[in-house]
Amino acid sequence: MSMINRQIRLAARPVGEPRPTDWEHAEEPAGQPDDGEFLVQVLCLSIDPAMRGWMNAGRSYIRPVEIGEVMRAGAVGRVVASRHSGFAVGDHVSGTFGVQEYCVSDGRGVTRVDPAAAPLPTYLGTLGMSGLTAYFGLIEVGRPEPGQTVVVSGAAGAVGSVVGQIAKILGCRVVGIAGGEAKCRMVVEKFGFDAAIDYQSEDVRKALREHAPDGVDVYFDNVGGDVLDAVLLRLARGARVVVCGAISQYNSTEPQGPANYLSLLVNRASMTGIVVFDYADRYAEGIAQMAAWRAEGRLKSLEDVVSGSVADFPETLMRLFRGDNRGKLVLKIAD
Repeated sequence: MSMINRQIRLAARPVGEPRPTDWEHAEEPAGQPDDGEFLVQVLCLSIDPAMRGWMNAGRSYIRPVEIGEVMRAGAVGRVVASRHSGFAVGDHVSGTFGVQEYCVSDGRGVTRVDPAAAPLPTYLGTLGMSGLTAYFGLIEVGRPEPGQTVVVSGAAGAVGSVVGQIAKILGCRVVGIAGGEAKCRMVVEKFGFDAAIDYQSEDVRKALREHAPDGVDVYFDNVGGDVLDAVLLRLARGARVVVCGAISQYNSTEPQGPANYLSLLVNRASMTGIVVFDYADRYAEGIAQMAAWRAEGRLKSLEDVVSGSVADFPETLMRLFRGDNRGKLVLKIAD
């Protein structure tokens, strides 16, 4: 029997926050694999802030999603038909399968995952691109040293929560910045940060003077905006600022930028971007190390799993920009 493949396609480039009219709900028959290909049934979709940037036209680290194209998304799924020697029916796999129920793949960029070793959503979070971004961004770009102070914004999110835990494993003092009392409590009690700052109710600059009295050696930025400006004023000599994201600005229609960037000059500091794709040849190394830390109980995972269907993608994406999620946001569309 022919299977129906339900999809979400980009219908228009958003201005500000994505609207329902920016999406097309489409259906077509699921493709059938040719020689060297296999068919994946998508089980869980990764919901990421970067998706907002992929919807914009213009030059970036990755080509934009085109109008009429299935929305790009990382996912985990199960092989349901195969004419590929390296992937068998029943294998669980991770890859960029898109916001759809089925995807035909030739295996490039696809890895097998073991649901017996970790829940499938974890392969989209701590043992997936979020975790790898945290791992390489902190270790290779942030270069923390034992005893140094690491500050992380978006500390209750998919990347930030892992960054802080790795920094603790490496012997650093870690301060998280998050929105709301509950998230700040979780950052300290669940993820083991030394302190947390609630940007919604606290003066971030004043709180940083308390929690980072000797300055910030490494700042891992996931939010940009006012929080970035506040941390820039507390940099230590030779500090490293890791630019991972700027979720506070993604839906802005006006140009944004740091006002306090001259602190980089005064403190002989650096600000460097992290794009995880640059470390593709080292993914296995990163995942192996984080899996070992997880097995030892030193690295905790948190997935915020929303059960629904492909049709729920637009609303689930908006949870990121409302700050509703805790940990890695995943949309589960099939068992």
